Amino acid sequence: MERLLFFARRCLKALLVILCVIAINFALIRAAPGDPATILAGEAGAVDAGFVERIRKDYGLDQPLPVQFVAYLQQLATFNFGTSYRENRPVQEIIFEKLPATLLLTLSAFVFSVVVGVGLGMAAARRAGTWVDATITAASLVFFAMPLFWFGLLAIVLFSVKLGWLPSYGMSTVGADLKGWQAWLDVGHHLLLPAVTLGLFYVAVYTRVTRAAAIEVMDQDFVKTARAKGVPERRIWRHHILRNALLPVITFVSLQAGHILGGSVLVETVFAWPGIGRLAFDALFQRDYNLLLAVFFVSSVMVVLFNLVADLLYSIADPRIELQT
Repeated sequence: MERLLFFARRCLKALLVILCVIAINFALIRAAPGDPATILAGEAGAVDAGFVERIRKDYGLDQPLPVQFVAYLQQLATFNFGTSYRENRPVQEIIFEKLPATLLLTLSAFVFSVVVGVGLGMAAARRAGTWVDATITAASLVFFAMPLFWFGLLAIVLFSVKLGWLPSYGMSTVGADLKGWQAWLDVGHHLLLPAVTLGLFYVAVYTRVTRAAAIEVMDQDFVKTARAKGVPERRIWRHHILRNALLPVITFVSLQAGHILGGSVLVETVFAWPGIGRLAFDALFQRDYNLLLAVFFVSSVMVVLFNLVADLLYSIADPRIELQT
């Protein structure tokens, strides 16, 4: 019952956060220079002021900002994101077309970074002071300092251009009519480079955080007591050290949600991955307000959900932590 009440309180707070994010995004986008009507008129080859005003009226851009914001909230209440100025079709259709690709990329990068980062961090802590620890620590520093787009370009040059092992762009082979497992393997083949590129920065973060937390836990009294009782070393590391060392990792996991979505914009652009990160990049330059707001809304919801799950994982990883507001 206590956990259910905690979940309900967190959901209410999450809803308030999303509403604040909606208002801030709407204000910032409208404050940015540029006008969708002018861009659309320019692409149509028309410079007539009357034509521009007609476009503004058709899309409701001639209304005051408070009126536009209320209309936007009414649309969101019915899960209607409006119409894309650029493609002239419902925004939700465009989002649902691109969202699976971004979820596949971000979740793959997330799993890769957590598994590899925690594994390397525990290996470094278990062999602290040895060449293994020094090598892992040095590698994590390199990956932490390396820009995502730079590593992505280097990976394309090495693994795609020089060696020819992996494709350099897209989500699937163009023109290949693959079915079943062949299609999945083809997607996985294209996914490997962008997922590793996006996840390497967080591998470095989780490695250092896990190593520091594990070394700190190793000196705790309950670990010494377990060793004194003759508990096998493998069990001590798995059930005592690892479980407690994961607590700070969970904190960074909740923060990673927002960062990894931001990083996906760069990675999707470098690898031409057809996700909402690349979609947001294009919508920004085209001043497609409705599409850009929808991308921000979906991203905000995903970040809030990640943080909510992280709060629940805290209580599961360590039952001593009380569920509070």
